[in-house]
Amino acid sequence: MRNSRFRPNNSGSFQNNRWWSVAISLFVRLIASIQRVWSKFVRMGWGNIYRRRMKVFSVAIIIYFDYKSVQQREKWIKKSKVPALWEKAHERNAKRVLNLIVELEGLWVKMGQYLSTRADVLPQAYISLLTQLQDSLPPRPLQEVVCRTIERELGHSMEVLFADFSDEPLATASIAQVHRATLANGQDVVVKVQHNGIRAIILEDLKNAKSIVDWIAWAEPQYDFNPMIDEWCKEAPRELDFNIEAENTRTVSRNLGCKKTNDQVRSDNRVDVLIPDIIQSSESVLILEYMDGIRLNDVESLDAFGVDKQKIVEEITRAYAHQIYVDGFFNGDPHPGNFLVSKEPPHRPILLDFGLTKKLSHPLKQALAKMFLASAEGDQVALLSAFAEMGLKLRLDLPDQAMSVASLFFRSSTPSNEAVKTLKTLNDQRTQNMKVIQEKMQLTPKEVKRFNPVDAFPGDIVIFARVINLLRGLSSTMNVRIVYLDIMRPFAESVLLGSISRGPTVDASWIHDSPVHSDVESKLRKLLIELGSIQKILGIQVCAYKDGKVIIDTAAGVLGRYDPRPVEPDSLFPVFSVTKGVTAGMIHWLVDNRKLQFDQTVGDIWPGFGSSGKETIKVHHVLNHTAGLHNAFDPIGENPLLICDWDECLKRLANSSPETEPGSQQSYHYLTFGWLCGGILEYASGKKFQEILEESIVKPLKIDGELYVGIPPGVESRLATLTLDTDELNKIPSIPSQPELPSTFQPVQIFQIASSLPVLFNTLNVRRATIPAANGHCSARALARYYAALADGGLVPPPHSSLSQPPLGSHTHVPKFSSVNDTMKKRKGKGKEMAATEKLKPKDHKEKKLYDDRESSTESLARLVNDTSSSAGKTEISSNDHQDDIRNMFSNPRIHDAFMGTGDYCDLVLPDGKFGLGFKRVTSQDGSLVGFGHSGLGGSTGFCDIKNKFSIAITLNKMSMGGVTANIIRLVCSELDIPLPKDFSLSSGMDPVIN
Repeated sequence: MRNSRFRPNNSGSFQNNRWWSVAISLFVRLIASIQRVWSKFVRMGWGNIYRRRMKVFSVAIIIYFDYKSVQQREKWIKKSKVPALWEKAHERNAKRVLNLIVELEGLWVKMGQYLSTRADVLPQAYISLLTQLQDSLPPRPLQEVVCRTIERELGHSMEVLFADFSDEPLATASIAQVHRATLANGQDVVVKVQHNGIRAIILEDLKNAKSIVDWIAWAEPQYDFNPMIDEWCKEAPRELDFNIEAENTRTVSRNLGCKKTNDQVRSDNRVDVLIPDIIQSSESVLILEYMDGIRLNDVESLDAFGVDKQKIVEEITRAYAHQIYVDGFFNGDPHPGNFLVSKEPPHRPILLDFGLTKKLSHPLKQALAKMFLASAEGDQVALLSAFAEMGLKLRLDLPDQAMSVASLFFRSSTPSNEAVKTLKTLNDQRTQNMKVIQEKMQLTPKEVKRFNPVDAFPGDIVIFARVINLLRGLSSTMNVRIVYLDIMRPFAESVLLGSISRGPTVDASWIHDSPVHSDVESKLRKLLIELGSIQKILGIQVCAYKDGKVIIDTAAGVLGRYDPRPVEPDSLFPVFSVTKGVTAGMIHWLVDNRKLQFDQTVGDIWPGFGSSGKETIKVHHVLNHTAGLHNAFDPIGENPLLICDWDECLKRLANSSPETEPGSQQSYHYLTFGWLCGGILEYASGKKFQEILEESIVKPLKIDGELYVGIPPGVESRLATLTLDTDELNKIPSIPSQPELPSTFQPVQIFQIASSLPVLFNTLNVRRATIPAANGHCSARALARYYAALADGGLVPPPHSSLSQPPLGSHTHVPKFSSVNDTMKKRKGKGKEMAATEKLKPKDHKEKKLYDDRESSTESLARLVNDTSSSAGKTEISSNDHQDDIRNMFSNPRIHDAFMGTGDYCDLVLPDGKFGLGFKRVTSQDGSLVGFGHSGLGGSTGFCDIKNKFSIAITLNKMSMGGVTANIIRLVCSELDIPLPKDFSLSSGMDPVIN
């Protein structure tokens, strides 16, 4: 059978001519001659110490050049003869490998046993020949070797120890052979006896294997197996001490509950396997209970006894999932020779040989479980976080490719007859991944061939990877299909959910260990513990300011359903529509700096926008949700990933038509608000959205690294992961229709959207996208500081509380901007849009002045900076040179009226609407206007009370109807004796959930 896995790439360095074939043939013959000469030296007693190494290298080189020769020869023959050519090459080289292993034994038998299980990726010729290595190597002489070893190790003669001892071994493997025997007390046992001198051979073979791996890494850098061989070098010598194996066997048997009845083991993850009891052990001899069973490669006997092979392999897989994820202690050598099937019904797997085992630390066990579940869920953030926790480092930021590789690793097994198809899929996937790497790194074909995307591969997960591959090979050998994501998932979930579900009543560190700022914070923490105890909180942050000072800064819970790491003050939460309040603040900042006017027509700012009925849409219409573009397009319903395409979303808005007359009706622009504002911001300023965010908010407030709209690479380890409170969200469809909401965002639609949002917004592609209406990622303390500044007219509060660690703003703000040139080419460069705007204005056009220029200039001198001489006469903040000196984000003394659409700004908003200019109006229960802010779908919120100079922010990752948020705000407002916002006066309702 033709197999592409063993066909070298045609892009190699060999020329397409016959001379190479001749040269290769001569080289192979030369090596064979050298080998014969060397054998004579060995017989003469010279070079014995290097004989094994020479043998290994010579065979490896012969096989390598044999395949290279076949690669060239296939170009000169008919296509119909190519499969036969490769089949013969596989048979020829499989015999070379087998003969080498049989001659050398030792470690190479282990390698052969491993290869013999990979029916999913190896040609049948290799599988057929190497399968015999699982238990049928030539035995050692009984009297000279076996009996002498037993007597020496156990201190008694064979006659004293055994009533009967079988001369013929049941099996002979790489390290030992096994005989059946009867003890003097009549008990049937098996005796495992280590080969004489095997320790020295194994250690020498490890050196040889290391040399070969080094050579491969040099010749083909993308195949660097050094981490694997290093781990093997560390673990393999432990197999040589049978006392260790005896203790390993007892441990695994105890962990799996093998000696307990089904009634005694009530766990949902109980496994039904057998493990022989240990009778006696020494360093080189192991005596175990005899169990009569059928070998997995004895297909005829399995069929004769009516064994369900699918069920057997599934139970073996479950047993390994239990060992890895639940126990953190597992057998690292699950090849077919280490299993039997009991002959008595119900037929159960018998697990043997626990010489090679691996113990996992609790953090590593959790990281492996997290990696598995991230692969199952398609959660790129959790996957990269798991990589970081286990020490796996990549040289590239390629989340899609990382997820692709992880998904392949945990893919379902395929029967051996589908090996060729499986290999083609794997090769195609690898080719596609390398193509992406080549494009991203701008590498030549030769360079990409030598590029290894893995920077650091932790040795601790080598044995884990080996086990997964061996299990896959085992299922292929048994010709069954195993869906690992289904079978192993409950075990992976148990290790994470076990830590997470304990909650605050059990976990003393559930609330982040930080000092209490006030009495109200003490009471808040008690409330959080109550809510967490009834599973209403997964992870949460609450921060509040009063009179410019921090009075609450509490973090509690865990980062995600499958992420048991604790929430900390600098953790980043996705906050959905809370982002609108940040985006609105950026628009106000641009107006304050004379780059924009509220009554300016959007079409005058944004080329191509002023058409199809949008000619009269102004900036204040966009901010007040009266532009009529609430249903301009539905990216979630059409194609969810469309929200990641900034330019396409702007293009669609520019080509859309308003559904209602601009300014006539307020309808919540739940997604289009962000792109409308974003387009205005970028076209008016000539800068990227992220740059404006950093300049207008992040730097002045010194909240670096804790407020993003679209996260940059490098912050994944601090991200909270979304999940649903299904009980709460199931109430949404029963809520009556809301007239102020667009038809595509009514309760029924919101329920459908909310159900899919965690999956969508947990993907890294979406989290990195600029979605100014819904993709903010922030800490509660950064958001609360923002609203504390707005509550005081833009005055920057004093430095955040020193009790909050790590300090706010201590992270490097690392936005990764795309090429500015690419964007600005489309937009004609900075300044040109404003010039075009002026040309388009009527000659008699006059801008409405909402405050006096001279007053604002004086205010800017007094409130913007410390050093008045350095800023005199400036009303624009256009560089980072003076960011450290900023004391006020706005120079407008009536900025609160602008935020809420009151006073001089009342003509720019729809009367009695819920929104001012970009912000949701906050009213008390008596209907009086007290402040502004914005909430997001699922419960996160940020708002301020102007009169009381109070601001609060709540971020959470368990999406609900807002009940948790309402409970918190009711408590805080009551304790501070300030008006309770009407939106939070009820335990449920749409307002605190979405806007």
